[in-house]
Amino acid sequence: MLLYITLGTNNLTAAKRFYDAVMPCLGLALRAEKADEIGYGPAEGRIRLWITRPYDGKPATIGNGAMPAFTAASRAAVDAFYHAALGHGGTDEGAPGLRPFGPSFYAADVRDPDGNKLSVVCETPEHPERSA
Repeated sequence: MLLYITLGTNNLTAAKRFYDAVMPCLGLALRAEKADEIGYGPAEGRIRLWITRPYDGKPATIGNGAMPAFTAASRAAVDAFYHAALGHGGTDEGAPGLRPFGPSFYAADVRDPDGNKLSVVCETPEHPERSA
């Protein structure tokens, strides 16, 4: 449904450091780097996330109530994203854990260095290993 997401930044260097650390947890990599923007996506195909200085030249601001949610392949990937975010200028908005949005809705919420709120979610049920 979504073609791509764009988030504003006032400090592209800090944003790049943050997103370079968290996007690999989701299988995404830096695919474009220009003077005013960076883009992340899978190894092949369209860039799905753009981080940019606003085109109108005004300061970037956060969207009150806006929150992109990224899909993670596993709960371990959610955990890795969360810890990478906190280690690279992000702030906690909700530690990894199950949420009340479904029986397997495992998520973490953070804010990037510019204050944009991000969620990362794994909905794959995880069952404890059974011993023989």
